[in-house]
Amino acid sequence: MISVIIQLIDELLRFEYIMDKLTGIGKTDRGRMAAIIRSTKGTASVDEVAGILNVSATDASKMLSRWSKKGWMSRIRRGLYVSVPLESITADIPLEDPWLIADRLFSPCYIGGWSAAEYFDLTEQIFSTIMVMTTQKPRDRRPDIKGTAFMLRTVSEKAMFGLKPVWRGQVKLSVSDPTRTILDMLVDPYFGGGIRSVKNMLVNYLRSEKKNLEQLIEYGVQLENGAVFKRLGFLLEKLAPGEAKIIEQCRLKLTAGNTKLDPKLTNDKLITRWRLWVPENWKRMASVD
Repeated sequence: MISVIIQLIDELLRFEYIMDKLTGIGKTDRGRMAAIIRSTKGTASVDEVAGILNVSATDASKMLSRWSKKGWMSRIRRGLYVSVPLESITADIPLEDPWLIADRLFSPCYIGGWSAAEYFDLTEQIFSTIMVMTTQKPRDRRPDIKGTAFMLRTVSEKAMFGLKPVWRGQVKLSVSDPTRTILDMLVDPYFGGGIRSVKNMLVNYLRSEKKNLEQLIEYGVQLENGAVFKRLGFLLEKLAPGEAKIIEQCRLKLTAGNTKLDPKLTNDKLITRWRLWVPENWKRMASVD
């Protein structure tokens, strides 16, 4: 009974807060905010607001700042805001769609690594950090925005291929397609959560309709990263020995020098066939075919 009363009080307080919030928005401000929400795509910058409302950048900045202080808008970073749902009891809200924020802040970019793997059901693991591949060179590569953690990796413009368009509301974003997702994690296993996780994602990829090993080889050649073929060839030989043609293509594309299967692990056994240092237990890993 006490819990029911507490819940009713909480709902009453929430209702009163919303009513106060509604009555606190004047007709002019309501019209301005409605115009901004209609004309923007998830986020609103000072320049966008100035253009939409036909006011100076200074006036737009002051409006956004005032709305933020009153809890009607939430500041993402300097000059960039998102609207706050009326039912929210605080302006310090979590990001409704972190992918939208990533696209706005780090474009040109794409969602990749473990975030893309989750999207394409290549893993059942839940990763709280959003993996973003960007052509920018940010100082902070692990920003935390409104409680959402991002991991940023810089890629070259020529590496912006193998991407799939995804619509989030009115915004078209880019996410690495399943094959490119696997490729990126073979380039650096860390972006798949480590080689053990990458191995499981590769197994899921091999068993799915998304499998396209010929395309994976093509992507690897286009990216010009020799470590990909060492890791891929070794893993396929262990996980899918029946893919003899693709395994041989990997061997033909080996580059000089030795690579570690996962730089984060103790790699104490050299597989000369693949010019790859691996942990002892990986050397003995059996096929899953």
